[in-house]
Amino acid sequence: MAKNQNRYLREIKTVIFLTIASAVIAFNLKSFVNTGGLFPGGLSGVTILLQEIAQRFLGMDVPYSFIYLPLNLLPAYIGIRYISPRFTFYSFYVVVLSGVLTDIFPAVTITYDTLLISIFGGIINGTCMSICLINGASGGGTDFISIFFSEKKGVDAWSYILMGNVVVLITAGILFGFDRALYSIIYQYASTQVIQLLFKRYQKNTLLIITSMPYAVYGKLRELTHHDATMIEGVGMYEGSERHILYSVLGRENIDTVMAEILKIDPKAFINVIKTEQLSGRFYKMPY
Repeated sequence: MAKNQNRYLREIKTVIFLTIASAVIAFNLKSFVNTGGLFPGGLSGVTILLQEIAQRFLGMDVPYSFIYLPLNLLPAYIGIRYISPRFTFYSFYVVVLSGVLTDIFPAVTITYDTLLISIFGGIINGTCMSICLINGASGGGTDFISIFFSEKKGVDAWSYILMGNVVVLITAGILFGFDRALYSIIYQYASTQVIQLLFKRYQKNTLLIITSMPYAVYGKLRELTHHDATMIEGVGMYEGSERHILYSVLGRENIDTVMAEILKIDPKAFINVIKTEQLSGRFYKMPY
């Protein structure tokens, strides 16, 4: 009973956070991106580019959601087929809600300074994307594709997505001026930096734990993260006594919790956390 109640509370919390994030995404598009004439990354940038082309060359004002939602259908299929139905459902909830709200919200101009718009608009976008990712969803579009290739195929798709963004920016620069395209790079860079700061799932750390209670520490590590460890026998040079060293690689989001629990078991444990730049081999990833 308690387990079901916790699950319901988790889903309610997820919906609340994703609703807030969707509303802020829409506000950001209307009040920052549109004011600065920027082109965000991913399918949002493609949508805005197609809107501008339709308005400039065809004299048509096409609603944002009319383009954005159909563009997300194929990525959503990839998500539900290969990633997770729950992840895809909540991601498409963000796509639909943010798309509709973008058409509904009025444009509120905060500033006309394009540099400030690029920086703070990117920060806002990155924060909203991080909220979605932390709560088991995404902003849709290329997120589905990048997760599919990175987690299911073992291929880093970010470089290909970057190339796609470059094509959008070059096209926008040719048609509407390269100053807007260059400011859009600042927007995308700020957004990416915030996501890397707040969302830790793809960051890895190596733990070296020197402890006198290796099996108890390993049991807690395994319980919390489902990750394994390797025990190395060593000798403490100062005292000449036997030492047990546990070696494990964890996701960055687990580090603080694991360290706190280890120190509860063995307050004298010595823990060294090392940033892991590259990893090859089997590595457990929490499902979406």
